[in-house]
Amino acid sequence: MYALRFLLLVFLVPLAQFAGGDEPIQLRILSYNIHHGEGIDGKLDLQRIANVILSVNPDLVALQEVDQNALRSESIDQPSELARLTKMHAAFGANIPLQGGHYGNVVLSRFPIRKHANHLLPNIANGEQRGYIEATIEIPGAADPVVLMATHLDHRRDERERLESANAINAKAKKQSQQIALLAGDMNAVPSSDTMQRLGAVWASVTDTPVPTIPVTTPARQIDFILYRPQQRWKVVEVNVLDEAVASDHRAIFAVLELQPAE
Repeated sequence: MYALRFLLLVFLVPLAQFAGGDEPIQLRILSYNIHHGEGIDGKLDLQRIANVILSVNPDLVALQEVDQNALRSESIDQPSELARLTKMHAAFGANIPLQGGHYGNVVLSRFPIRKHANHLLPNIANGEQRGYIEATIEIPGAADPVVLMATHLDHRRDERERLESANAINAKAKKQSQQIALLAGDMNAVPSSDTMQRLGAVWASVTDTPVPTIPVTTPARQIDFILYRPQQRWKVVEVNVLDEAVASDHRAIFAVLELQPAE
């Protein structure tokens, strides 16, 4: 009976809970632009989005293009519904009023979210208001919490707003230089762009080689990223783009990162 109880514990409790404060902790991270739950087949299907998320059993998730109570998505509170469908904690950052509701970014977490705040990013030439949600998350076995910043940057060809957004995100990170942090989202910029180079002055990417995420049917460009800092506190174990091409107009990027103990 004892052996059975132990096996159940191993399978039901996330691996991070078995790590001690001086041991590495593996975290499974997903970033996904969900196109308000509408797939390329025109169907609005949050269960399908949830299935994509659950397919990699993530610990932390950054979602972009999420609606809350907007008419175009049947006035559903998508952050709450996705939290229910995935059985994860959720925090929503509303950036734009939309059709009786709001539109923005979401953080999902297997672990408790200690606090969260939404920060609006610079807006140039009356573009769509962008922002990032900053969630402080308690990781079992870790001496310090992890901050996940989820964002979606401006889509226009003119790069000025993305560059200013990168400056704002970097400035926030530099104020807490030793904070263990992740930055994930749709940057609307390729790895060689000035925007990603600017972010790269403060953040490290999970891959040095582009991993295309759009167009969803035959990906040719990477504009979705998972970044981390401080660099010495993280080890990249795995990176891939999910092989799912219907649920949204982006493919999701997934990484397994190992949080290293402080020296």
